Amino acid sequence: MNLVKLGNSDLQITPVGLGTWAIGGEGALGWGPQDDAESIATIRHAVESGINWIDTAAIYGFGHAEKIVAQALKDIVSNNRPYVFTKCSLVWDEKLNFSHNMKAESIRKEVEDSLKRLDVDVLDLYQIHWPTWPPGSPDPDIEEAWAELANLKQQGKVRVIGVSNFNVSQLERAQKIIPVTSLQPPYSMLMLDVETEILPYCEQNNIGAIVYSPMHNGLLTGKMTRERIEALHETDWRKHMNPAFKEPHLTKNLELVELLTDIGDRHGRTPAEVAIAWTLRLTAVTGAIVGARRPDQIDGIIGAMDFRLNDSEIAEIKAKLPESINMFELG
Repeated sequence: MNLVKLGNSDLQITPVGLGTWAIGGEGALGWGPQDDAESIATIRHAVESGINWIDTAAIYGFGHAEKIVAQALKDIVSNNRPYVFTKCSLVWDEKLNFSHNMKAESIRKEVEDSLKRLDVDVLDLYQIHWPTWPPGSPDPDIEEAWAELANLKQQGKVRVIGVSNFNVSQLERAQKIIPVTSLQPPYSMLMLDVETEILPYCEQNNIGAIVYSPMHNGLLTGKMTRERIEALHETDWRKHMNPAFKEPHLTKNLELVELLTDIGDRHGRTPAEVAIAWTLRLTAVTGAIVGARRPDQIDGIIGAMDFRLNDSEIAEIKAKLPESINMFELG
């Protein structure tokens, strides 16, 4: 299996990493109830299948996802242990109200909390989760936050530092302090905006792009039907906040999935693997973060490690792509 160097770091990662947003369960932007035993089994199956990095964040389940990752990796011998990536800047209070904080003092506390929850001495990759929240808000604290991550790296608490959801202007501001190793942007067939400026900038500046939601939150897996969408738990953020799961977008999106199914059938691949391969077709993309909640879901995505679309299939998909949309509807 080919490993890919992550930006300017010495980390060699697999083309697919396991995302743990969904296994955080209920909480801030949660995915509804989740069985912890299944989560642990999923993480272990991902590692056994060859995935060598796990992406999580403090805010996922208000720290719960990080604790589950720690439990899952506890008995894995060191030479088989995957890299663990996590994030800061979204915090919560005792009543589980979450907010955004980019101040150095907050980040110092957040890194210690993540180290404790993950039960590790050093974090392999530490990322600023959001430069602002809600997205598009003023961003005066980017320099303070990024300088603090640089300090944490110098102190040895983190090996590598990166960002998530930054635009080019924000990346340029951070670059003036210390080079950015990686960016985590949203990217799928239904979210194409990063192709224009962000991914080219990353490639030109040796910033590793590890894209999230390549299956667009499960919509492009071939498993999502109108009935299943209607039955999503009330605490699943997709039901209320994700415009791709609603009309007028849903019909066109499901038609696109039919094409992905057809292309996948030609190769014995799943629609999910076709969707992931779409993101990995670009040389600017270092890896794709793929979420799973059950071990069998790993079996439906692991083929994307080495499956690549040919030019005619890429053209087929481009001809069918609906209008690009934002992931969140925030009101």
